[in-house]
Amino acid sequence: MVIEMAEEKKDTIAVLLEEKRLFHPPEDIVENSNVKKWMNEHGIETYEELLEKAKDIEWFWGEVSKDVVNWYEPPKKILEWKPPYAEWFVGAKYNIVHDALDKHIGTPRENKVAYYFEGEPGDTRKLTYKDLYVRVNKLANALKDLGVKKGDRVGIYLPMIPELPIAMLACAKIGAIHSVVFSGFSALALRERINDCGAKVVITCDSFYRRGKKVPLKKQTDEALKEAPSVEHCIVYRRTGDEVPWNKERDLWWDDLIKDKPEECETEKMDANDPLFILYTSGTTGKPKGVVHRHGGYAVGVATTLKWVFDIKDDDIWWCAADIGWITGHSYIVYGPLILGATSVIYEGAPDYPKPDRWWEIIDKYKVTILYTSPTSIRLFMKYGEEWVKKHDLSSLRLLGSVGEPINPEAWIWYYKNIGKERCPIMDTWWQTETGQFMIAPLPITPLKPGSATKPFPGIQAEVFDAEGKPIKNAGGNLVILKPWPAMLKGFYGDPERYKQTYWSRYPNVYLAGDVARKDDDGYFWLQGRADDVLNVSGHRIGNSEVESALVSHPKVAEAAVIGKPHELKGECIVAYVVLKEGVEPSKQLKEELREHVAIQMGKIARPDEVWFVKDLPKTRSGKIMRRVIRAKALGQDVGDTSTLANPEAVEEIARAT
Repeated sequence: MVIEMAEEKKDTIAVLLEEKRLFHPPEDIVENSNVKKWMNEHGIETYEELLEKAKDIEWFWGEVSKDVVNWYEPPKKILEWKPPYAEWFVGAKYNIVHDALDKHIGTPRENKVAYYFEGEPGDTRKLTYKDLYVRVNKLANALKDLGVKKGDRVGIYLPMIPELPIAMLACAKIGAIHSVVFSGFSALALRERINDCGAKVVITCDSFYRRGKKVPLKKQTDEALKEAPSVEHCIVYRRTGDEVPWNKERDLWWDDLIKDKPEECETEKMDANDPLFILYTSGTTGKPKGVVHRHGGYAVGVATTLKWVFDIKDDDIWWCAADIGWITGHSYIVYGPLILGATSVIYEGAPDYPKPDRWWEIIDKYKVTILYTSPTSIRLFMKYGEEWVKKHDLSSLRLLGSVGEPINPEAWIWYYKNIGKERCPIMDTWWQTETGQFMIAPLPITPLKPGSATKPFPGIQAEVFDAEGKPIKNAGGNLVILKPWPAMLKGFYGDPERYKQTYWSRYPNVYLAGDVARKDDDGYFWLQGRADDVLNVSGHRIGNSEVESALVSHPKVAEAAVIGKPHELKGECIVAYVVLKEGVEPSKQLKEELREHVAIQMGKIARPDEVWFVKDLPKTRSGKIMRRVIRAKALGQDVGDTSTLANPEAVEEIARAT
């Protein structure tokens, strides 16, 4: 990978962090990429020409759909846009399971590994596409025998085990709508979601493993079902073999249920715009939003973006190290990889259990070629240091990815140097539960800037607007999407007005993402965090993530979380909670050093008023730092339900530090 450097004497890192310094992907990756092949077939010579031609969204998405989906009946029209509702591939008959499973059977791919499963205790399983097909069909037949039919909702409350994608696919195969609830959510959160969608059946397991302990999922499910009148049956998979409470009228063992069921099940032919799943957004107060995605456009969006951004090839071992309970797992562990016939890794446990090299051990063991993870995870491994990485052979890796939050340039560089060994481009992706697919992301042909998600994916038209709805550059503004895209949400389940109000009321016929971003002179996008996670200091809008990035760029800092605290003069003042690297001692002098470091990095306006040292920061199991919880605790407010946190003890750490 070539690095442009105008002044060779400058420190390499300093040069790389300047916006106009670019990482150019290696020539062999560029020339052999899926996107380059497609461009050659369509007479397109450059990346910029591709972006320009793809502005004809009906032509572009119509063309790429031919490479990834097989319609039962082809669409009569590519797009019908009646703001704020879009119908993609109008008139097509389709079921996503036809492409994710059925088409592979009877071909050599049926014997290819679909999933390598690594349990936290070290148990392993290997499922081929044929194995997956048979298990999905047997469960689908069982669901039909329980009275589940097209349009019925099924709640799924499972950990990271192969039965989770099997359950999702079984629902989709018969036209039922699945609603996966993250296994780290509380009984109350589960109840709220299954009641909102009126789930007829819930699928769970006895327990699962997390950091050497067993999480009693069936017990939590029972608590949720005490007030869930729509649920008729609860299917329980044996993961640990623990004894669990049992309701003979309602509960059914998974293995007993599917034992004598046929291995074939007809796939329901759906309309391309029929609902596929409901996924409730997390981290908000009040009633959760049930985001609805559908079969056709979603399949085209997730398969195309995965094929192009991560350049999936037949011999790749793909590891999206997210949880299937979130949209990342739905799109890029289940549906996208299976449509492409890829081999994926599923890991049940914590990234650093039982030792900080568990991930590197897995990459070495399965010869993973592409790793896709979050900046939070990267910073966790930065904290542990490079020696854990050096214990393992990571030479199989050829591409890396980032998802979930803006990646600070220092984490980008560490990831590139220590995990990618300075040869793997980093695909930094911006997208949402609502978008379903990557929206702003590089391709293997895109020059990269550390910390930038680069440019919109071909066929996506994004912009940064000011308060009046005018495009702006080099200043923070509202990230918007100007035209519809295939995997866009159908709406909120049962709440059309909230859908319109949330995304479409600010700017006419334009999708408001709710994120703050900056677009530079080269057209590269720099995500700054959620609009409701932006500090307002003396009238200046400062992204929490930008201040956090500045703090983490200090050599003694592993992680940081920044919140705003009410201030009589400034409106808000900046308060930072900092996790130091191992071996670094906290001191008053270091606090001042960090304050000045931020001032140098960002300007005096961003200098934190307070810096507090903590051993850990409250996070969800997916690795997202919960600023809302930190702020509530710091201000003496009710922190609400903390059962979704991977480390609830860190909340008290905030109180003690402050």
